[in-house]
Order: sequence, then C-alpha cells, then structure tokens
Amino acid sequence: MQAPAMRGPASVADLAEGLLGAVVNISTSQNMDRSGGGSGQVPMPQLPEGSPFQDFFDEFFNNRRGNDGSPRQVQSLGSGFIIDADEGIVVTNNHVIEGADQIAVNFSDGSKLNAELVGKDPKTDLAVLKIDATKKKLTAVKFGDSNAMRIGDWVMAIGNPFGLGGSVTVGIVSARNREIGSGPYDDYIQTDAAINRGNSGGPLFNMNGEVIGINTAIISPTGGSIGIGFSIPSELAVSVINQLREFGETRRGWLGVRIQEVTDEIAESLGMDSANGALVSGIMEGGPVDNGLIEPGDVIIRFDGKEIDDMHDLPRIVAESPVGKEVDVVIVRKGEEQTVKVKLGRLEDGEKLAETETAGGQPSEEGAPAEVAKVLGMSLAALDEETRSQFGISKDVSGVVITEVAPGSPAAEKGVAAGEVVAEIAQEAVSSPQQMVERLEALKKQGRKNALLMLASKTGELRFVTIRMD
Repeated sequence: MQAPAMRGPASVADLAEGLLGAVVNISTSQNMDRSGGGSGQVPMPQLPEGSPFQDFFDEFFNNRRGNDGSPRQVQSLGSGFIIDADEGIVVTNNHVIEGADQIAVNFSDGSKLNAELVGKDPKTDLAVLKIDATKKKLTAVKFGDSNAMRIGDWVMAIGNPFGLGGSVTVGIVSARNREIGSGPYDDYIQTDAAINRGNSGGPLFNMNGEVIGINTAIISPTGGSIGIGFSIPSELAVSVINQLREFGETRRGWLGVRIQEVTDEIAESLGMDSANGALVSGIMEGGPVDNGLIEPGDVIIRFDGKEIDDMHDLPRIVAESPVGKEVDVVIVRKGEEQTVKVKLGRLEDGEKLAETETAGGQPSEEGAPAEVAKVLGMSLAALDEETRSQFGISKDVSGVVITEVAPGSPAAEKGVAAGEVVAEIAQEAVSSPQQMVERLEALKKQGRKNALLMLASKTGELRFVTIRMD
C-alpha cells in the first residue's frame, strides 16, 4: 500500500534550532501613578468598536489601576529579534515598549541585558532597541522578501506568548495586503501560525529562516489565537527600521495632497475607463504641489513608476520615497493623462503645517445676486454675507451654498448636507445657482448619467461626490 503524500514540511526542528537564539523576550517596567495624575500616566486610547487591539489595551491599562493613590511599578512582556549582532540592534513593536521607563532584553539561556531606545514609529508600530554587544555573543537573523511570499506558503513564528518564553508555531500565509484600521500604512500579512499575547514584536520566518514579517496583532474574542494573526511585511518594515537606526526618527516623503477613493461613478464622470488611482480632493497649503502642479479633481494613477491601483497605495508609496527626491507623477486631468515632476517634501514637516492649514479659495464676488435654484434634491443659494453668516462658512470658501437637502433625494443618498458649498461641477468652478442649472443641463445633453461635484465644508475641507441625474 502506497504511503500517503507528505503534507507540509516534515519538520522545522533544524530551522527553529538555528533561529531561537536570535529571538528575545522584551520586558519593560514603568512607574505609574495609581491616582492617574502622575506625569508618567499613559491615557487609554480611544479605539473603534471591534478593534483587534481592544483586548490587548483593556488588559494593558486595567492592570495599571490600583486601589489607592500610591505609585507602583508595572511590567509588561513582548517579543523581539536581533538583526545586527555586532551593534546589538533589536527590533520589536512600538506598543511593546511604549511609555517604558526601563527596557530589558531577555535571552533563552536566562541572561538579560538592559536596552536603550534608538527610535520608534507609532504609524507602523515599530521600534528599534540597542544592547551592549560586547557583553554577550549574539545571534542575528536577516530580512527576506515579503513580496515573494504567496498565499499558502509555509511560515514559522517565534515569540513569547503569555510570557512563557521562546515558543515556535507553524502555519501558512492566509492572505496579504490586509487592512485592519490600525494606521495609515496598513498592509499586513495574515497568517494562521498561532500568535498570542506576548508574541507582539516577534518575527515571522519563511522556510529559509528569513524574517518576512513582524507579528503585531490578532483578532480574537478571547485573547487567544483563533488562527487570525497579522504581521508587518518586511518590505514596509525595513525602510522604517533603517531610518530609525540612522536618524532616530522617520523621514518620510510627502506629496501634500488630500485624497479620496475613485468610485465607479467618479471614474465615469471623469471619463476614465476603470476606477483606479487616488482622487485629489485638496492641496496642503505650503506643500510640495502648492504651486498648481496638481489640482483638486486630478486622479493620481502612477507615482515614481509605481501603479496606484487604489487610493490606499499612494500614502504608503509616497512615504517610502526619499525626502527631496524628484519623482514623475502621472495624473488624469479632465480625461487626459499628464505627467508632472514633483520634488517631495518631508511628511513630518507637513504634519506640523496641517495643524494650522486653512483651505484656500477665490473670494466670492461682491454684490452677487441672491439667486436660488433646486436641483438634484438640493436647494441652492448664492454665497453672500448673509448665507455665510447663516451657515458659518469661512470667507475663503467660494461657490454656491446648499441651503436644504430633500430627504431620500440623490444628494441625500450621498451624504450631502445643508451648509456645504458646491465649489465645482464637472471640474469647472461655479459661482451662482444659475450656473449650476446650466452646467447640469449641458452634462445631460452630453449623455452623462452622473454629475461630479466638488464640495467644500464650512471651513474649506474639500471632497468629491457623484450624484445621479435621473
């Protein structure tokens, strides 16, 4: 009788034996004020309902609450791995060491070394530590190519689940490019290799012993593994880790645009064959393209030679680009492709500008007639001093104000609200209700089924919507 075909790797014992020494336990301690008034108190983050991080944070923060106001030292455990034995460089998750007063690296042989924080990045939940490499012979592991991993490939996780010490689990790549709402650069590898509390910061290996992911999160109603774990892909992690090692902080590229999804309806309105790319809904004042190179309504379909299939691709690709680099950006403007050359700024500088940014626009015409119109379920009026005061609209916003939206109308279905301002229709500016009526009639004569509107909020924030013209 023929033996059944072998399923999966016969054994990972040899592979695990050579890697266990490079995987470490990370222990941290933090002096906490039980009354909640101490300067070291870390506030409980506000997480969306059903967040995969909820159980972790509930336990993490509830353990810090005491019965009196006396300070106490709180400890937590996680995982990490050594990537440079000569310099003593250790990688882990930011949430493992966040707020720690002391960080220690614990080895499988029972020894321990204190660690210093080199740099951290909350956006990707990565942190880099350094230990004294002269005090212990270290074993390091190398990063592999996460892009080469396919769904169904075998992977192995090593970490410190529930504080038990080095544990090995095996599974497969269940999915790629997962978004779980944990940050702006979500692009996780999903695996069914058992990942539990305490595995955070540990490596996910391919069958060549290369790190292709950093275990970060699980989805579980019980806190234990149910076969849905997430790892940061090495493709994303390596550039961040290199920046943290070199600068102690991240230095991400910045384009300076606000974007939104290109829906099928928006694509049809713009004359595009398919719904791909990132629709520019606004330009950051003082940013790299605050010079007319890119305009609201443009669709970015290619950045520095890389295709933008979905709006979520753009922030990650831009962030991975060097600050100051000149890149070609391919846009679709009014149905035609154009290429513009942009010199990237630094995202961290852009975030400071964003705190004080006010969206710009052309001043409204003085003495404009107080016209009114009703189209697509919207009541429209001229934007004058009276309507600005009535709806609290900034003086920098121009267009036609929406005074009322009929329930159940095409505009209501798209979330349009009274007080918003129509700045453009079909990528042409409007300044009166009459212009709105004329533009809509022209679109209908062209056989268009949807009208693309650029709406401005009371403070000038822009967004695009498509509304049926039945």
